[in-house]
Amino acid sequence: MSFEEFYKELSYINASRENRLKYAHMVLNDMSLFPKLMDILFMVDDKVSSRAAWVFEFVCEKYIYAVVPYLDTFTKNIHKIHLDSSVRPVSKVCEYITKAYYSKNPNTIKNTLNPVHKERIIEACFDWMISDQKVAPKVYAMESLFLYGTDNDWIYSELTQILEQDFQKQSAAFKARAKRTLLKIKKSKAS
Repeated sequence: MSFEEFYKELSYINASRENRLKYAHMVLNDMSLFPKLMDILFMVDDKVSSRAAWVFEFVCEKYIYAVVPYLDTFTKNIHKIHLDSSVRPVSKVCEYITKAYYSKNPNTIKNTLNPVHKERIIEACFDWMISDQKVAPKVYAMESLFLYGTDNDWIYSELTQILEQDFQKQSAAFKARAKRTLLKIKKSKAS
C-alpha cells in the first residue's frame, strides 16, 4: 500500500476501540506500513496525524518492539506533537517503552534504548507535566519519570516539586495519581 493510500485509509478511522484495533492489526500484519504510520504521526498539524497516533498506540501496545528500529526518529520528534488527541497516545507509547526498559525480563528495548533516547523521552515527559495537558498524558509521563528516576536522582526532586506545586490546581484523578507517585518516591528514597 502506498503512502497516499495508507493516509487515505487512516482518514476514515473513528475513535472507537474496535476501529483503532482493526487498523493496528492491518499494520501488525504488514510491518512495511509502520514507517508510513510514523511519518503520518509526525505530520503534527494534520488531523490525520491524531488518527495515526491512535493506531500507533495500539500497535505498540500489542508489539512494542515495532518501534525499536525507529527509536531515533520517534524520540527526535515526540516534542513536536501538540494536538491533544495525539499527545495522549504518544505519551502512552513513551510509558510502554519505559516499562519495557525497566522490565525484569531481558528484551530488545533494554539493549537499544540509549542515553539520548532516554533523555528525549524524559524531556518530553517533563514538558507534558508542566504544560497545560489533560490528565492522561500527565499520568503516563508521571509513571515514566518515576521509573527513570530510579537511575537519576535529580528526576525525583524535579518531579516532586512539579507534583507538589501543581497539586491544588489539578483534578481528583491527577491528585490520586500524584499522591501515589509521591509515596512511591518517598519509599524509593528510603530504601
